[in-house]
Amino acid sequence: MSENNSNSQTYGYEGQTSSLAVISLIAGIASYFIVPLLGAIAAIITGNMAKKEIQQSRGRLTGSGMANWGRILGWINLALSLAGVCVGIVFLVLGLLTLFGGLTLPFFFSPLFEGGF
Repeated sequence: MSENNSNSQTYGYEGQTSSLAVISLIAGIASYFIVPLLGAIAAIITGNMAKKEIQQSRGRLTGSGMANWGRILGWINLALSLAGVCVGIVFLVLGLLTLFGGLTLPFFFSPLFEGGF
């Protein structure tokens, strides 16, 4: 009888979700709405920590999918942020060159900067 009870208890056991995996997923989602760059970095770091923690737990912890998606969202947000910074720098440099006469604009951009047609 005790053997039957122990089997039913272990059969229903699914494992605990890693807290770091949940944090990684939340930080990855939050990096698009609340804290763009810091959330992405937090998602990548906690996702890597969660993957290591889950592998070392030998099946006691679950959540590798959440950790993976947190990392993926973090890397995508980081790439988009860096691309935005690069585009911003290019526009800043072009604007400064135009302002100080180092670059002439094509005719169709002239009305935008001179205030009229």
